[in-house]
Amino acid sequence: MKIEIYTIEQKKEWENFLSNSNNGTLFASQNFFEYHPKDRFEHHHLMFYDRGKIVALFPAAEQIRDGKRFLVSHPGASFGGFILRKKTGINEAIKLVASLIEYAKDKNFDGIELTRPPWIYYEFPEDHIDFALFKAGAFHRKRELTAVVPLFDSIEKNLEIFRPTARTAMRKAIHSGIEIRENSEYDVFHKMLERNLSMRHDVAPTHTIDEIFKLDELMPGKMKQFSAYYKDKMVAGVLLFLCNPRTILAFYISQDYEHQNLRPLNLLFAEIFKWGIENKFRWFDFGTYTLNNVPNLGLARFKESLGAKGIFRDTLTIRA
Repeated sequence: MKIEIYTIEQKKEWENFLSNSNNGTLFASQNFFEYHPKDRFEHHHLMFYDRGKIVALFPAAEQIRDGKRFLVSHPGASFGGFILRKKTGINEAIKLVASLIEYAKDKNFDGIELTRPPWIYYEFPEDHIDFALFKAGAFHRKRELTAVVPLFDSIEKNLEIFRPTARTAMRKAIHSGIEIRENSEYDVFHKMLERNLSMRHDVAPTHTIDEIFKLDELMPGKMKQFSAYYKDKMVAGVLLFLCNPRTILAFYISQDYEHQNLRPLNLLFAEIFKWGIENKFRWFDFGTYTLNNVPNLGLARFKESLGAKGIFRDTLTIRA
């Protein structure tokens, strides 16, 4: 097994492999990484070859933790780890992990950390890499829950798994005159998001509005925004990442709490599910509702009312 550090000359090869992989997402695309300022990360984007043929990718960067130097699958992405071909077997997975550990030792890293994409992002779910990591001594640093909804073949079937309170709230939004529109008013949504995050959590959004526009430019067609309007005023919105042909991720969700009583989010998600079904997606990922293994029960109740169940988004660590 041979490892090469990615260079810009290999972008076409990287992207071609990613688009045909078993578990690739936009978070592993070089276009995604280009939105970061050049000095933000020390990248280690790795390409694995077996007998001259590319068999895996590992987008990563350096990170210092408690004075220790880690190779992290990429800290600028929600999840990552090995991007695998569809026919990766257990033997190849063991070789990939062994090669990665050897690379980390050679580069004097103290350890490796990776956050694996949940199984809904796989075309063919498998745990070969997890097995190989545990065999090599990896352990879970944390196991967060992300809320996912299966997208059935009709919106009627999805509405059947809504809780009665969610269906009632959806009907209230309709009767109140809430309208749902796909739009690109990122700046209007971002201001609402900034206001809510500052007021409720005293934090700012992960992305600035300039970064949102840049992401949209770098990855055309990979972002969608749906918003709820009341009398032509945006009162709720969701910014979606179309991570791969199977799965949609809700990256930002926000609403104007002065209009919360109109229940715009319930209708908004019903319309998003309908759009996802019509466009052949299989899964909707609401994102995590735990932080450092502590659940946000109110957030969990809301997502569960729309049919969501929690699955793991695992972060694993291994000493080099």
